[in-house]
Amino acid sequence: MNIKYTNGEDQDFINLCSMLDDNLNEIVGGEKQRAEYNQYNMLNHIHDVFIAYEDELPVGCASFKYYDDGIAEVKRVFVRKDYRGRGLSKLLMEQVEKKAREQGYRSLILETGKPMTEAIGLYTKIGYNVIENYGQYKNMPLSVCMSKNIVD
Repeated sequence: MNIKYTNGEDQDFINLCSMLDDNLNEIVGGEKQRAEYNQYNMLNHIHDVFIAYEDELPVGCASFKYYDDGIAEVKRVFVRKDYRGRGLSKLLMEQVEKKAREQGYRSLILETGKPMTEAIGLYTKIGYNVIENYGQYKNMPLSVCMSKNIVD
């Protein structure tokens, strides 16, 4: 497994995000069910991206972007179905945390959905705690927001 650091314009990242959207649509019952979230998943402000490759095949991604002073927001974490259960999400999140720390961020926040039980389990296992819904997610009852302090 190889991990590449890139940006939100990387075509492999764009393709993985499309697969992520398809996966989310499948889980929640269609794109219409996620319509209010789409505006928050644009890639134009994502500059820090990690992509996992098996040989030449992009199999997973994770990214982050500036949210506020000292706080970055984790975005677009995804692993292809046939590559899940191998620890790739954890590995990608470790890379996100390391790079965010190097850039001076003190904490990371993220949003996921109540139906995303596997994601919630992963984030909890690696030290994220549920927080009050932030920003645009404040009035979205199906959102679950989490946070992790990444400095000692």
